[in-house]
Amino acid sequence: MDSADLNVLRSVLAWREAGQRVLLYTVVQTWGSAPRPPGAMLALRGDGMLIGSVSGGCIEDDLVARLRDGRLDSPRPVVALVTYGVTREEAARFGLPCGGTLRLTEEEVGEADWVRELLRRCEHHELVARELDLASGAVSLAPASREDTLSFDEGHLRAVYGPRWRLLLIGAGQLSRYVGEMARMLDFEVLICDPREEFAFGWEDRNARFVPGMPDDAVLAIEPDERTAIVALTHDPRLDDMALLTALESRAFYVGALGSRVNSAKRRERLAELGLPQEAIDRLHGPIGLPIGSHTPPEIALSLMAQIVALKNGQVAPSRSPQQVQTA
Repeated sequence: MDSADLNVLRSVLAWREAGQRVLLYTVVQTWGSAPRPPGAMLALRGDGMLIGSVSGGCIEDDLVARLRDGRLDSPRPVVALVTYGVTREEAARFGLPCGGTLRLTEEEVGEADWVRELLRRCEHHELVARELDLASGAVSLAPASREDTLSFDEGHLRAVYGPRWRLLLIGAGQLSRYVGEMARMLDFEVLICDPREEFAFGWEDRNARFVPGMPDDAVLAIEPDERTAIVALTHDPRLDDMALLTALESRAFYVGALGSRVNSAKRRERLAELGLPQEAIDRLHGPIGLPIGSHTPPEIALSLMAQIVALKNGQVAPSRSPQQVQTA
């Protein structure tokens, strides 16, 4: 779940707690070149205010119009299905690509206890499946796994929600500032660990959370899961290796360390001498990043985040060639 989804649900909860009427829309099916994928959400308040997105904007305009012209005031089911783009004319009218069609659930939100509980579980870094009975409007929550996906069978919707992706940076130096900024733009939660107090200056307004303690303690404290990336960027083996010894045996989907190929090879030798199994050492990304010829801190940050996002999205990221090294 990204911050846009979280913001939609937070707004749903706040609006219902304030006594506002709320309609929640979820994309459940698409055909052709639909603008938003299944699972995309939009919340519409009773006065026409909205948050989230299910299209490029034209469908949002129509949803607001349906509310304001009274079409949603007559007796209607708690959950309805709305389809856009069945005909070529509709596709053109609502800004869908030619042949694109999408189907939405239109859900009148009553009691918001399920929203509060879902948000609580996400904040505790749990994956949650939300099951909606279209006939009754009843909602139930259940644990989910990474393999679970959205499913819809006309009578039931099962959507999976989860915590934001996280990036733990070991080191608060210059490169970490570029990496952190790019990571936030890509909707990662950014965590920082650096026991060197002098490096904390200037992070106050960067929307990153510092994890106290030494690097190995910080890795344990955040309980890395399959949505966590960990990168050591201090260039100090006394700090980086501590984090790597713990991170490489965690469930983090990405573990990397800054350095040239020569330094990365030496690091692998040190980790082996410290007793880390070869299987864990083989998980280490080093040198970090995609091979774009990066040399400056912003270029290295771009290279690193491109590699992390590629792996996050299930793509196989190519390794660097021997000629490509990092000097920052």
